[in-house]
Amino acid sequence: MSLTAPSPREFLAAAAPGTRVVVRYRIDGGGLTDALGFLAGTNDDDCTVRTRQADVVIPLDLVVAAKEVPPAPERRRPRGPHKG
Repeated sequence: MSLTAPSPREFLAAAAPGTRVVVRYRIDGGGLTDALGFLAGTNDDDCTVRTRQADVVIPLDLVVAAKEVPPAPERRRPRGPHKG
């Protein structure tokens, strides 16, 4: 039996809002960039990823990869002054 992975569009359409995802997509000039955050929603034309800085609306036609990612590691507490 052969299992095929869903396309990025299929994955995003099926993922529940609030799922932590990374989405790789094309940008002007031919390059690629990633949006890492929580999926806010998906419709027929685009998806919205809530990153630390802002909501990023990505046209699905530009998406080349998408997957669920684990929770972010806890931030380390700042160290106190070094005593030596």
